[in-house]
Amino acid sequence: MIKVGIVGASGYTGEELLRLLSVHPSAEVVIATARAAAGKKVSSVHENLKGICDLTFEEPDYEKIKTECDIVFMAVPHGTAMDAVPEILKDSKCKVIDLSADYRLKTDVFEEVYAMKHKAPIDAVYAIPEVHPEVNHDLKDRLIANPGCFPTGATLAAAPLAAAGLLKSVIFDSKTGVTGAGNTPSATSHYPNLAENIIPYKLTAHRHLAEMVQEVSRLQPGFENVSFTPHVIPVARGILTTAHIETTEKLTTADVRKIYEDYYDGKPFVQFAETVPSLANVRGSNFCHIGMEADARNNRVVVLSAIDNLVKGASGQAIQNMNLICGLKETDGLWFPGLI
Repeated sequence: MIKVGIVGASGYTGEELLRLLSVHPSAEVVIATARAAAGKKVSSVHENLKGICDLTFEEPDYEKIKTECDIVFMAVPHGTAMDAVPEILKDSKCKVIDLSADYRLKTDVFEEVYAMKHKAPIDAVYAIPEVHPEVNHDLKDRLIANPGCFPTGATLAAAPLAAAGLLKSVIFDSKTGVTGAGNTPSATSHYPNLAENIIPYKLTAHRHLAEMVQEVSRLQPGFENVSFTPHVIPVARGILTTAHIETTEKLTTADVRKIYEDYYDGKPFVQFAETVPSLANVRGSNFCHIGMEADARNNRVVVLSAIDNLVKGASGQAIQNMNLICGLKETDGLWFPGLI
């Protein structure tokens, strides 16, 4: 049984890790930390876990964590993981899966995008499993950078065409549920502001754009013509991404479908929608549903992806990565449908 620690377990991603791991056949959470909730029962903060999780939140003790855990999930804000990760990795065999942004980007890019000095640069493996085959049991690196929620949906929408070298320009337009902003209320998530409304934000300079450029240019070297605008919509969870892709040659919908089916062959968590993807169909699950249509008038393809931002966009993908690097079945603890 894999012994798991979760650092920062009182937030949405921490709760999802606890929920999903509670039914995992080969993993057990043995430590859950949360400074503000230390000493409280996990089930008193996450009441959906009553009768499921009997742990008590602890103050982070990294010596204890790396002694008792095989896998450590960092479910903390950016700028925080870098304080703990080097300590956990030092003189231990622990593997760390970081759900923050601290190790997703090259150090100079991180410092520019997040406007802070990186205190502890360490090489990490950026891990969207469907586009990073190196994430497997043979991986020697012990630090996994779990991708952001927006880049997960966006990259999965564009990756097959990028890998085929067919991109000329890409515009990602994403609609997200309010849980993507965390569990601290803000003007954007305040109910009267958001109800019956849609709020665009960070129109051209969202931090996650750097991850999108990084991933797309890795698949199609030299390509950086990527734009991204996010919007908050009045739903709790989910991200629907519309990728407007200008291609280097004219394609039919059948052409595009084949490219995507071939690329994602053997990838269990990517499925193709019969018509267009629906957030309802992936809610609560680790699936990404994809739909597509080529514009018959020009070299444009519209690809849509739907994910649950807290599962495939965060905690579920983190567990998927754990499964892969620990030699488990990729779908262990994650093979269940959306809530609809």
